[in-house]
Amino acid sequence: MIGALVVGLARFLVGGRPEWVGSLPSGRSRIYFANHGSHLDTVLLWAAIPEHYRPRTHPVAAADYWGRNRLTRFISLGVLGSVLVDRRGGADVLAPLEAELAKGHSLILFPEGTRGAERLPGPFKSGLYRLAQAYPQAELIPVYLENLSRAFPRGAFLPVPISCRVRFGAPLERIENEDKDTFLERARGAVVALAEDR
Repeated sequence: MIGALVVGLARFLVGGRPEWVGSLPSGRSRIYFANHGSHLDTVLLWAAIPEHYRPRTHPVAAADYWGRNRLTRFISLGVLGSVLVDRRGGADVLAPLEAELAKGHSLILFPEGTRGAERLPGPFKSGLYRLAQAYPQAELIPVYLENLSRAFPRGAFLPVPISCRVRFGAPLERIENEDKDTFLERARGAVVALAEDR
């Protein structure tokens, strides 16, 4: 009930219509990875997943933001089913993400690690590479979030009513023995291609 309300409110404010241009919705284990420009990114991407797949699809969210008070913690954990991570790092920072993938669930990941103000994503951090290596059964789906950084920029109190889209691309193929930097640049390129394929 509350989840439907959150989805409905977000879509009313900024749209977020899903476009499956290179893949289709699926219940298989996936890692959705996207550009990050707004605190609405998590909600809009999760809302773009068909409702019956959402309980097995977990956004990865920063504990310092989404766990900072009772309300944000309720939305992130109780409504979205997020996995909270400590951005300061540590030896086991990926352990909660790995636990979900081990169950055959899916993740929503923002590999930049923080919000950016640019239309295109910045460099990706290594977590996506490490998860892709450890869980080859998880399909890697690039996603481009269009206009979210304009609709709800850093420091804004309320969203601006700008139409946003969530574009899902084709699965990123794994290449045997590919090094980390090459993989991360190729993954970033898959998101960029969705931004430019208009």
